[in-house]
Amino acid sequence: MRFLSNYPTEILILLFLIITYLISAIEKIVDWKGSILYIKDHFKNSPLKNGVPFLLAILLVIEITAVALMIVGVYKIYTLETKEIALLGIELSAISIIFMLIGQRLAKDYPGAMSLGVYFIITLCGVYLLNS
Repeated sequence: MRFLSNYPTEILILLFLIITYLISAIEKIVDWKGSILYIKDHFKNSPLKNGVPFLLAILLVIEITAVALMIVGVYKIYTLETKEIALLGIELSAISIIFMLIGQRLAKDYPGAMSLGVYFIITLCGVYLLNS
């Protein structure tokens, strides 16, 4: 596994984020109505309460796009040792975390917002490594 030996940290961060976002996207698609109900309840006292289906659809598109870019990026790292596509995917995942953070803060879910910090730190490490 040449790519893992040349770029082990980058690949492992990408795999972590691919798994995270892929499962998140699949859960939203498989149980769209349940996701909407859960998130509507979560945001019932926030300014986002009326836009939940639209905002969730945007987040889903971002997650799917980020996963696709990161998967292609892993392949490009393996075959050509180029990181640009993976970097685009990981940057998009950082943007999705920022969107989620905004939502958690508006919902006044401070523990939920704090838990996003772990994902954001991992993502920023990936951005840093892929950008160098």
